[in-house]
Amino acid sequence: MQYLRNAILRHVRVISNTQPCASMKYGKFLTAPSRNMCASSVPIGEEALMARVIGLVKKFDKIDASKVTEMADFQKDLCLDSLDRVELVMALEQEFSIEIPEEKADKLTCCSDVVHHLLSEVFCIQNKAHL
Repeated sequence: MQYLRNAILRHVRVISNTQPCASMKYGKFLTAPSRNMCASSVPIGEEALMARVIGLVKKFDKIDASKVTEMADFQKDLCLDSLDRVELVMALEQEFSIEIPEEKADKLTCCSDVVHHLLSEVFCIQNKAHL
């Protein structure tokens, strides 16, 4: 059991900080602890993220892997219908451990859009962690 715990802790980094809450009690700000988990301490670059997204899209069974590029449209070039796109978004959510809102998922038309969305999400999370 200890081996498993150590193996997991080697790959997970927990950042803990305290942020002032809006409420005041006796003239002092209360602090609320917050924790953010990160799968890697090394930030991922755009090229590496693009390769990971393209690799995931190529593994999708309803897509011809030879047609997958950064700018290949999921619907027009890769012939995915709406249900296939939902399945692809679910696979992306599972792969990157994020939740993509429906209104944003509809705007993801190619691998490049997915990468830009992921980078914006990571940027937002990092900014919240440093506040």
